[in-house]
Amino acid sequence: MTNNYPPKPIDKIVQPVQRFIRQEKSGGLLLGISVLIALVLANTSLSHGYHHFLEQTFGFSWNNETYFTYSVHHWINDGLMSVFFFVVGLELKREIVGGELSQPRKALLPIVAAVGGMLMPAVIYLIFNPSGEAHKGWGIPMATDIAFALGVLFLLGKKIPMALKVFLTALAIVDDLGAVLVIAFFYTSQIEVAYLLAGLSLLAVMYAGNRLGIRSILFYAILGIAGVWTSFLLSGVHATIAAVLAAFTIPADVVIKENVFISKINTYLQTFRNIDPSENTPTLTNEQLHVLEQMNEATLAATPPLQRLEHALHPAVSFLIIPVFAIANAGVSLDIDFNTLFNNNIAVGTALGLLAGKVTGVVGFSYLFIRLKIVQVPEGMTLKSLFGLGFLAAIGFTMSLFITSLAFSHEEYQTQAKIGIFAASIIGGIVGYTILTKNSR
Repeated sequence: MTNNYPPKPIDKIVQPVQRFIRQEKSGGLLLGISVLIALVLANTSLSHGYHHFLEQTFGFSWNNETYFTYSVHHWINDGLMSVFFFVVGLELKREIVGGELSQPRKALLPIVAAVGGMLMPAVIYLIFNPSGEAHKGWGIPMATDIAFALGVLFLLGKKIPMALKVFLTALAIVDDLGAVLVIAFFYTSQIEVAYLLAGLSLLAVMYAGNRLGIRSILFYAILGIAGVWTSFLLSGVHATIAAVLAAFTIPADVVIKENVFISKINTYLQTFRNIDPSENTPTLTNEQLHVLEQMNEATLAATPPLQRLEHALHPAVSFLIIPVFAIANAGVSLDIDFNTLFNNNIAVGTALGLLAGKVTGVVGFSYLFIRLKIVQVPEGMTLKSLFGLGFLAAIGFTMSLFITSLAFSHEEYQTQAKIGIFAASIIGGIVGYTILTKNSR
């Protein structure tokens, strides 16, 4: 996007960064770089300092009492990642209210594919790990990494029909919802009912504010962070669930419709033109400032708070929070004792769950419902391209690593799961890219 503003010296630095951020594949690229950084930190002389830093604890002190004292690693996974899950919740609500998931006929195929892509990986994992502590990891291969998967897809550019990109996006969003539900119901520790009820009460207040027409971001931020998030954190229910629920209370409607907005802006522009400007000064007159304030108010009234928040937070999530999470969680030592790696089936179950499970689930369920003529096939989708998308869905990085940290407290089990995630994600990305490239030709 270009503008006619006179260039400033700082633009030479800022504009390339802005162009990078606007590219949809940039988030996946930065995530890949972050994974490499984590692997370097964990496998060089920096390893001790890297792990020592993540184990450092900090919190808040009041009257010689400390509160919320957690490790850096814990703060990243429960604090920063709550912002990621909040944006996931905003995306989910937007898709349900006015996106691909708002039309049942269009939404059914990605929903079916996502459900199959969650069930089959869990089944395959449990076949290899039917009992013991290892079976707790059944949720790990269920997730698709939307940033990585779409990053690979967008590398193909215009070779891929837009309908396939929309399908994979909708699939990944439904997949994220499934992962959130799995975390809520199966990876939650002992629950403190009083704190949970307090959090749910504050959620009800936020919802009531929405229905009453409150559109202040500050209102939802204070109640959501200081109230709901804190209550859920203390209740034992994972704090990221609070972020998703809070996102669903954010208003998704507008105060004024598009035609009213256009009329108002045209009126304000005409008024602005008719005001005599300040002579020989770079500042504006009070009348000009007043008109600009009215234009700003009209713009805010025509923009849903949900989309305003999503637009504002998305760069921070893609280019700060997810990379920091990857650096903190992807640091696996490659000095692996293969006897230890395969002394159980966690790595194998995770890798095959993602690869075989995602592909058979996404392709199998989709093909079945297409053959039954229950769902509508997106334009440009073939069986071969569906296989390619199935392999891309096997890239289960961010959410899979997150569930790994919840499923296992044993470091050895976490390492085994991470190796399985890495192996499946790399293979899935390469195979999916290759299939879609050949199919586009």
